[in-house]
Amino acid sequence: MKPAEVYILNLEEPFKSIVMHLQLIIEQQFPEVELQFKWKIPFYVLDGSPFCYLNPSKKKGYVDVGFYGNHKFEKYNEFLISEGRKVVKSLRFSSIEEINSEILTYILHEANSNKEKGFWKK
Repeated sequence: MKPAEVYILNLEEPFKSIVMHLQLIIEQQFPEVELQFKWKIPFYVLDGSPFCYLNPSKKKGYVDVGFYGNHKFEKYNEFLISEGRKVVKSLRFSSIEEINSEILTYILHEANSNKEKGFWKK
């Protein structure tokens, strides 16, 4: 098993269920995405570039789905949190019920179409 998979399976609930649900959505939308374990969290790479990460925060009680890049999304910016971060925006979920698949899918596709604008391509 990959280190990221072991990490996810060892998460406490509700974090494990949230992360697994997010995994399902991400991997259905982008079957070619590669799950890695970087910076002690599950991290997705797409076409050789960083795509997004899943960061469960037990202390704060949510899972962050983080996206790199300083571009503005065309829709759903009100759901993206940057909190003083210059190149990272994230969606946060405290439960599976909070996950809006339509919004997440849109953000995933928008992040993919704008990934060349991320800091790793500067």
